[in-house]
Amino acid sequence: MQLLTPYRNHELALPNRIVMSPMTRLRSLPDGSPTADVVDYYAQRAAAGLIITEGIWPHSTGQSEAWTPGLQTEAHAGAWRRVTAAVHANGGRIFAQLMHGGRKNHPLGRIDGSWPAGPSAVIDPDRVHLIEGGKADPITPGALSRDDITAIIGQYAAAARNAVAAGFDGVEIHGANSYLVHQFLADNTNLRTDEYGGSIDNRMRAPLAIVDAVAEAIGSRRTAVRLSPGNPQFNMREDDPAPLYRKLVDELDRRELAYLHLTDNDDYPALEDLRPRWRGTLIANIGENREPTAAEGAEAVLRNGVADLVSFGRAFIANPDLVERISRNLPLAPVREEGLYGRDAKGYTDYPAWSDSELSRL
Repeated sequence: MQLLTPYRNHELALPNRIVMSPMTRLRSLPDGSPTADVVDYYAQRAAAGLIITEGIWPHSTGQSEAWTPGLQTEAHAGAWRRVTAAVHANGGRIFAQLMHGGRKNHPLGRIDGSWPAGPSAVIDPDRVHLIEGGKADPITPGALSRDDITAIIGQYAAAARNAVAAGFDGVEIHGANSYLVHQFLADNTNLRTDEYGGSIDNRMRAPLAIVDAVAEAIGSRRTAVRLSPGNPQFNMREDDPAPLYRKLVDELDRRELAYLHLTDNDDYPALEDLRPRWRGTLIANIGENREPTAAEGAEAVLRNGVADLVSFGRAFIANPDLVERISRNLPLAPVREEGLYGRDAKGYTDYPAWSDSELSRL
């Protein structure tokens, strides 16, 4: 099975091609540091070829939802150091995903009470978790000034340095799924008329500046990007994603990054269209239900040559031993929906690994 074969390219040396995808789980302390349960959660899943963390805010003014963690301070880095040490002790590799919420969230969902702001003052229709519990109706965000954008670029670089200090093997910049970088790229969330909006080159300007700042801070081979071209999640709209993303991937390819993490969707075949423009490592996120089993869909992607690695999301939530289950063709445990977002170990670190005694009962 190709999924189980090693992969090596530049700084990446992976024992298999199974990647744990970033997933928001809302387990952090009031200051934004990860809880002790986060250490156990990632350590349990260290058999993955690569783990990519949940989205971590580079600065409190970019916190996308209550109880998402940060990498802004030395205290944050120290707490994440316990996570990376546990993963490395179990033989794993782990990248931190930096995720700025932009227009997402609410002052009561941020530890600093700041008002969310994106490229333009376009409302996000989603209700968001609040620190004190419950959810809030959406509010109209502010529009970032040029100085705000410059500050954010610096915040990404500072957080990337904190990630390396915390022991992460690299950083993935979240440019997908409705967060700040995606907001600059999408048609309906970037209505600016200055150098950051309008033309394709202008809409790419801030995203590429963020990538360059992170690469300068920690090295290009430790810097990666996730994109979701044409993804309509959270009311994002890209009328014709192909021209922008072709040019964006061309630009990213020249930067010789650690990898590109691409989400495919039914409306735009991003993997097929963009793979020829990307010479480096490509991680495919294809959804886990396109084939009879998660492994079959992933194998098809690898066999067709459109990706080098495949990321799995929900399958890793309920199956900390997902790599072993795939290798032994064992059934996958289902996710308990009530434990996806919470404050403790329930539904988080209490999923058991498969045992030989269970295998004998099959």
